[in-house]
Amino acid sequence: MSGVHPAAIVDPRADVHPSAVIGPHVVIDGPVRIGANCHIGPFAVLLGNTTLGTGCRVHSNAVIGDEPQDRAYGGGTSFVRIGNDCIIREGATVHRGTAEGSETVVGHRCLLMTNSHVGHNCLLGDDVVLVSGSLLGGYAEVGSRAVISGNAAVHQFVRIGELAMVSGLGKITQDIPPFFMTDRDGAIVGINLVGLIRAGFSVDERREIKHAHRQIYRNGLMHADAVRQLSDTLTTNAGRRLLEFLVGNSSRGITRGISRRKKAA
Repeated sequence: MSGVHPAAIVDPRADVHPSAVIGPHVVIDGPVRIGANCHIGPFAVLLGNTTLGTGCRVHSNAVIGDEPQDRAYGGGTSFVRIGNDCIIREGATVHRGTAEGSETVVGHRCLLMTNSHVGHNCLLGDDVVLVSGSLLGGYAEVGSRAVISGNAAVHQFVRIGELAMVSGLGKITQDIPPFFMTDRDGAIVGINLVGLIRAGFSVDERREIKHAHRQIYRNGLMHADAVRQLSDTLTTNAGRRLLEFLVGNSSRGITRGISRRKKAA
């Protein structure tokens, strides 16, 4: 069943695909674009220059495209872009960019669970999961298939690599490399082995990721020295992606590993 419920409020500037379902008491305010086969649940609010791809489901009381929570925002035109087949659950929020013409981007097949928050100018890859209550500060980047667990908070400008797994209640103030897992303090505690296997990573790729973890977090090397050595030894596709992340531009720096003293305790 498709169509707009008579109790919904839809701005005439909006572009709603005929196959979309717009539930009761939905508010669509501005030039919002909603793709084919989307379902917008009761009391959801979509604002401004927001675009939803095809097959998205937005649940009750979610708010997408509101103004950024940033004192630098001057009222300019900015955007939110949501990919295909995303699920945005109750109370989740996605804010548009701060600077004129900037955007907040959520990739395809992402799951934003209840009361999760995507701040202004964030960039999420495909298949990202934000568990209930997790928060992304402005300009955070999250790689494909990463999981941000419940009530974790990610500092602005932090990068989270692909297939990384952030602990529940995690406090993330520095970059998390791809394929690794954190504790609540944001320290690296190991690799996301189950995630790698499920994602179809080869034995050689997993072996290289394990080797890289030891070099960076277990062998007592300075970060720059570990990366220098890894540049000569990582040859698989996954290994080279990890290396690219490690040498990429970082505003916050790469997070530390869990200390041996803490691990022993």
